[in-house]
Amino acid sequence: MMRATTLLLMSMLLPLPALADDVVHDAEYYVLKLQHGEKWKQEDQELEQKLQQLRQKYGQPPNIVYLLWDDTAFGAVGFPALQKNFGYTTPNINKLAAEGINFTRMYSEPSCTPTRAAFLTGRHPVRHGMGVVGMPHEFSGMREEEVTIAEVLSKNGYATAFFGKAHLGDIEESYLHNQGFDEALFTPMNQITSLYNPQANAVNAVLGFAPEIYPPDPYRLDTPGLIPEGWVMNIEGKKGEQGKEWCGTSNECFAKFDPEAERRTIDFIRRNAEAKKPFFVAYWPNFLNFLAVYNPKNSVAGLMVADAFPAVDDFVGQLMEELKTLGIAENTLFIAMADNGPMVHSPPTGWGMLPMLYRGGKGDFTEGGVRVPAFAWWPGMIEQGQTVGDIIHVTDLYTTFARLGGAKDNIPTDRVVDGLDQTALLLKGDTHSRRDYVFIYAGHELGATVKGRYKRHWIGAGDVAASGMPEAYFDLYMDPREENPQLTPLIHTQGQFNRMVARHELMKKKYPDVPNAKGIPYTGLANARPETKAIAERVKQVTEELPFSVESYLEFYLPGSDKVGDWGH
Repeated sequence: MMRATTLLLMSMLLPLPALADDVVHDAEYYVLKLQHGEKWKQEDQELEQKLQQLRQKYGQPPNIVYLLWDDTAFGAVGFPALQKNFGYTTPNINKLAAEGINFTRMYSEPSCTPTRAAFLTGRHPVRHGMGVVGMPHEFSGMREEEVTIAEVLSKNGYATAFFGKAHLGDIEESYLHNQGFDEALFTPMNQITSLYNPQANAVNAVLGFAPEIYPPDPYRLDTPGLIPEGWVMNIEGKKGEQGKEWCGTSNECFAKFDPEAERRTIDFIRRNAEAKKPFFVAYWPNFLNFLAVYNPKNSVAGLMVADAFPAVDDFVGQLMEELKTLGIAENTLFIAMADNGPMVHSPPTGWGMLPMLYRGGKGDFTEGGVRVPAFAWWPGMIEQGQTVGDIIHVTDLYTTFARLGGAKDNIPTDRVVDGLDQTALLLKGDTHSRRDYVFIYAGHELGATVKGRYKRHWIGAGDVAASGMPEAYFDLYMDPREENPQLTPLIHTQGQFNRMVARHELMKKKYPDVPNAKGIPYTGLANARPETKAIAERVKQVTEELPFSVESYLEFYLPGSDKVGDWGH
């Protein structure tokens, strides 16, 4: 008891971070390090020996493949018994889970853009203004000052590539080939663009997007007005070069995108395997085409998500076989996961996005929004058949990949990096996580805090009693759906949760949050269409007529705008 009290007092008084040259983590990490640091140091020595043996065998650090898809509830894949109840199956993803680690507490951010930004930077998106979902024209995106995992690994000799849905903004500095990737084919926005065409307008899937299919409106004064004319669906590019628009903006181009991204992913792997160069490749499929017609249906369920899974599942199987055929499976870590929970709030009819075990979904800070299916496969390095109950967060992959690639020295030390090194969890298995906490943001507002099995809601905590004590505490073992808040049984945690957030906020005060980058959409494209180039000209013309500059116009914060697309509110 005395030792525990001493550790707690030390954790409250210790200057953070302890070592100026170390990667700076959030305060809660140092509380844990005080208690487990010596054990972790010994583990790290053992792990380094194992990794060094692998490097000696292959003459290079391990390759890394990262697959990320959309909007899937925990349990929807990787659990064949559950799938029996829902009329579909994903045999290859299930095999991936069975032959490696099936994570049961992988936390993401609540929606697409935040999770993708969190992975690439190893930082909660609130720290760099990427906490909300953008739509065209967004006039913003990820800052060039962020240091992505592609940049970290590139500095250590890795070939890097990105193919798929980025959803990180529509400005030039956010393009993936400008964020550390040697080559990229990506979408600046999300799957909603599959509806941005006359066909979708004709069936009222979108309204007023294609005015040319309507009779002339005598009252329409502004052209293009509310239409994001000149928007770009897909961009390809190489590091140090201008990007190019790829294919176009039709639904046909949308449908061609995932197959082309898959082809490029396999080609990239083959090229670098032949060259004996370590590689990191991210494939993030669009996964769902909102205008797709499945006739005949791909599953007995006949629902949109169930019918879309076979394409991703087939590629997972192809990828696993390819790595084995090339003789590099033992030297390649393959991580596959969803970016957030299912879209359970007003989903389109017949999609089959089920919340399953946990309450809520996309945009929520409840477990249904942020606890996602996730799997790790690494033959010979990761023991088969593991179900891991430790907490892991998507930001942890950033630091873990850097460690595996021998590139941890390339992680910036002038900012908080939320991601923790989880190499021990991958290679030693269950109970070896270095995290027992998660801060869950709804947009840029703290929504909830998890500590082990317990959770505290900060938003929507219900009516506060005269005592000032809200019913906002949950035991996730007893109440995984967060439907029965506790007061008396868990009120002893109130002060401790308050202190957790105090430490978190003090670190934010030491390392302040910054906004995302602002700019003119879709510049830096060698083959830009006239209507795309006209976006900048329209902004210039409008601001010349008004008493403010282009810069002040782009930088202006519209109160409440960060709640758009934030289902948690």
